[in-house]
Amino acid sequence: MTAQTTEGTTGRALRPPRAGRSNGQWAVDGREPLNPNEVWKQEDGGLNVRERIEQIYSRDGFASIPPQDLSGRFRWWGLYTQRKPGIDGGRTAQLDDTELSDEYFMLRVRLDGGALTLHQLRVLADISHDFARGTADISDRQNIQYHWIRVEDVPEIWRRLEAVGLQTTEACGDTPRVILGSPLAGIAADEILDPTPVIDEITRRFVGDPELANLPRKFKSAITGHPSLDVVHEINDISLVGVVHPELGAGYDLWVGGGLSTAPRLAERIGVFVAPDEAAEVWLGVIRIFRDYGYRRMRTKARLKFLLAEWGPAKFREVLETEYLARALPDGPPPAPASTPGDHVGIHLQKDGNHYVGAAPVVGRVSGDVLTGLADVMEAAGTDRVRLTPHQKLVVLDVPPARLDDLVTGLENLGLSVAPSPFRRHTMACTGIEFCKLAIVETKAAAGTAIAELEQRLADVTAQIDAPVTLNVNGCPNSCARIQVADIGLKGMIVTVDDVQQPGFQVHLGGGLASADRDEAGLGRTVRGLKVTAADLPDLVERLVRRWLDQRAPGETFATWAHRVDEEELR
Repeated sequence: MTAQTTEGTTGRALRPPRAGRSNGQWAVDGREPLNPNEVWKQEDGGLNVRERIEQIYSRDGFASIPPQDLSGRFRWWGLYTQRKPGIDGGRTAQLDDTELSDEYFMLRVRLDGGALTLHQLRVLADISHDFARGTADISDRQNIQYHWIRVEDVPEIWRRLEAVGLQTTEACGDTPRVILGSPLAGIAADEILDPTPVIDEITRRFVGDPELANLPRKFKSAITGHPSLDVVHEINDISLVGVVHPELGAGYDLWVGGGLSTAPRLAERIGVFVAPDEAAEVWLGVIRIFRDYGYRRMRTKARLKFLLAEWGPAKFREVLETEYLARALPDGPPPAPASTPGDHVGIHLQKDGNHYVGAAPVVGRVSGDVLTGLADVMEAAGTDRVRLTPHQKLVVLDVPPARLDDLVTGLENLGLSVAPSPFRRHTMACTGIEFCKLAIVETKAAAGTAIAELEQRLADVTAQIDAPVTLNVNGCPNSCARIQVADIGLKGMIVTVDDVQQPGFQVHLGGGLASADRDEAGLGRTVRGLKVTAADLPDLVERLVRRWLDQRAPGETFATWAHRVDEEELR
């Protein structure tokens, strides 16, 4: 399996910073800071702000927080100011951060591997009720995100989280972010290997380590040992994907340099086989390469994907082996095509005779009440474990056969569908303008409305939809909801209809990640001038789905069709 390496949706190559001048690479140019972010990160690291939050800001209130801590270092502890209500999307680019910011925070709880116990789940629910006005969202990074958090309450929230083994450390910022992990780790009969020990080792040793807390930009990791390829490995800075080496047994295939946003790039295989007991060390080598060689002059070109675009996989491997590991790694095989859907929705048998049950909220939106209800349903079913997924879903583990029907009924009553429509199952949305300062349009409600409309409008052809049609809705160009790798990806923008500006979207078509229905990942295409208002979104999706069903060749996926047909068919 190979990854498509064409950059962006225009086919232009992703360009590294200009040669012949300092790009801020520590190992090449020294550590002189070349932009304001690099200055304040060197003056005082982001991890150091915790003491000030606990001792000063939580006592003296929001007004006591200086700008560099508020808009910078707070992120190292999972805190962003949320958008002030009432500012429309047309003003997002016109106002600065202080004008857009409310005196409340989004707080992100990092859940490495997406794993939660029943007790941890109840603590998360109580925090939602007590401090977040009942809000809670499941992100596509397996995190829980709260809104309406006051700085005065942050120390108590940390106390509650850390008492049950949870944290917000480096949930944001130029740091090693949450590690995506297979929701089926340790329980699936077809698992190649269990990534939990590697995820736990990396988290224990390196999260919160000051030596890795000043990276050029964010660093996203994913590790899976499941053949469904369930951690979106093509769009992370580093991914370790379970494979079986013909001589060395089970281990990992190393992928590096993925990332989306405004300059999308799919990760590439480095070509090495990583033994399980070497995985944490290899992860450390890759992140140290990023720290030492990553570009720090311009933040828009600071992700690891830009370095890989310049070096290529062969040089990256050479530097990793010679400078950071001091040994060669064996060549390794690529992962096999995905065997089953990676969202794990539905009822499935575990290797121990119990069941795991995957359920879909509407675009990841839950609440304190839903989390409490989920905990009650799990406790009644006699299970202690639930995991979040990179697809804004959840999976309840260890359900005894005798309790299965009651659990499914309980989940459905909470709005967590075990047998969702294809539109609900395959739609994701970012936070949007409701809370996000970067957003231009609303997303969660728009996506929810589209799902409900499509379930009615396309009821007559739903049975014909035998392959996923993913719909990803993003409030701005930054692609938190992975618009370039969706069948239908929507990028928030203001559109003008009859001289009236309205919230709407630019449309990307035919993207996708490797899955049970698609062997290789690829980026979507844009159709010149194809935009849609938020109000007309269901019309567009209905029209495209019906055309695909009418025109497709036998077995042809939506993505293949969308890349094959003329632009006029996509309007």
